Amino acid sequence: MAAAPKKDDLRARFEAAAAAAKGTRKRPDNPTLLKLYSYYKQATDGDVKGDRPGGFDFVGGAKHDAWSKLKGMSAADAMTHYIKQVEKLNRE
Repeated sequence: MAAAPKKDDLRARFEAAAAAAKGTRKRPDNPTLLKLYSYYKQATDGDVKGDRPGGFDFVGGAKHDAWSKLKGMSAADAMTHYIKQVEKLNRE
């Protein structure tokens, strides 16, 4: 049985993925961007805080909704999902 990755290794892979996400060959579509945003925020800030933006802030509302769906997810799980999403983008 393989050992679980160490937190420092996961953090280094997460930071490398965050840098790689900025250099993808093509711009990801909006649903993919929302996934990346929500996983990143969950990994770095934890559960969503504050009220959902209202009015005509459609982007802010979409970001808030995507992030709030991850409530309760651990930082390690969010980092792992983020890394997998970036790796998928860089294969395409």
